Amino acid sequence: MVPAAGSAAPEQEPLLEDAVGTRYSRQKPRDRWHGAYLIFFLLGIGSLLPWNFFITAKHYWRYKLQNCSDEPGPVGQVASDLRDYFESYISIASTVPSVLCLIGNFLLVNKVAARVRILSSLFVMLAVFLVITVLVKVDTSTWTTPFFALTVGCVAVVSSASTVFSSSIFGLSSYFPMRNLQALLSGQAMGGTVSAMASVIDLAAAADVTDSALAYFLTADIFIVLCIMVYLLLPRLEYYLSSQKESPSLVTVPPDSSVEDEAEAGGTVNSSLLPRSAGIPPLRPILHKTALLGFCLFYVFFISITIFPSLSSNIESVSKSSGSPWSTRYFTPLTCFLLYNFADWCGRQVTAWIQVPGPKSKLLPVLVLLRTIFLPLFILSNYQPRAHIRTVVFNRDIYPVLFTALLGLSNGYLGTLVMVYGPKIVPKELAEAAGVVMSFYLVLGLALGSACAVFVVHLV
Repeated sequence: MVPAAGSAAPEQEPLLEDAVGTRYSRQKPRDRWHGAYLIFFLLGIGSLLPWNFFITAKHYWRYKLQNCSDEPGPVGQVASDLRDYFESYISIASTVPSVLCLIGNFLLVNKVAARVRILSSLFVMLAVFLVITVLVKVDTSTWTTPFFALTVGCVAVVSSASTVFSSSIFGLSSYFPMRNLQALLSGQAMGGTVSAMASVIDLAAAADVTDSALAYFLTADIFIVLCIMVYLLLPRLEYYLSSQKESPSLVTVPPDSSVEDEAEAGGTVNSSLLPRSAGIPPLRPILHKTALLGFCLFYVFFISITIFPSLSSNIESVSKSSGSPWSTRYFTPLTCFLLYNFADWCGRQVTAWIQVPGPKSKLLPVLVLLRTIFLPLFILSNYQPRAHIRTVVFNRDIYPVLFTALLGLSNGYLGTLVMVYGPKIVPKELAEAAGVVMSFYLVLGLALGSACAVFVVHLV
């Protein structure tokens, strides 16, 4: 790890090191075979997998909202509005309820065990995706609007569960060295890349759109089951729970264990190392410490969700009239979803080696604010349909490709820096609560950004 500019070196040290540095230094756990790193990476993929699978299945939703037809219906019918602005609607449905769930998760962080919150949210996500999978082969041509309402409801439920899962697992990772936190955030970006690749493969392999969607959503079902399995495996790792046959240590106590359990594990426990207490975490010191970072995180995702996917997924190839597979079938899945998510993942990976600027640097908010320029760049690309702004300045396919790559790269790098810094600048006993607060800033940015996206796409 390269220390961040302007940050103290101790920020890079494992959070559990102090717990074993004095009394139990001989039992400092090791992450053998990088097992914990891989588990956090997989959990990161699973945390945003539902959202990514919803927004990436653009061809399937268009098919369903066109009365189960590959051809659009007559102009002016209700379904046309649902079809053209579907991404904006599901963005709102996914982010607004998530804000409420995140507040609830903060209030419950010390009252409900992380294990309960994480597993219950995973099972809710699995149940909803099974419903979505079953509906793939159901003819909804006679009830398009109720199907839309049902889909939006499913998006709201699964996104709420995903928010609880993401914030809980993010708070849990705050007790581990920074590399595991970075693995979680990189996994989130890889979730988008996995969903985009699955979409492209299914489009190429299946002639029928419903066959493609069935394989696509089954992939999501299987991966959620995998997330449940690896999370249950995590406490069994020596890295997470060292052997109790030897002299007991604080490391043998999971972060969601009770105070009584820690007392039984061995003697006096340093109160600063207790991951949770009986009451609600103190909010004011966390907000005071994370105010600037919170704004940066909010604005990074506000700009990103305003553009992706509502604007970027409706940018068409300028050669669409040629009828080539590239310009009609693969342009959006490749240049919008796959490219953005891969660039986002690359940006997050870079933070494993470079953490500049630091958490107190004035350059950090400047770089975040500069991302505002992406909004007019995408609006002036070949966005379709256009109702008010007729001018297309960037009328070559290379432009939206370049803009999307830079948008994803900057989102991944700056967003990950801020998320990693947040729990590290507060006292360790507040790390999990700080992780939930940072997640709140993120989701608030997504919620307001998705609402703004509806306005922007209707303005264009």
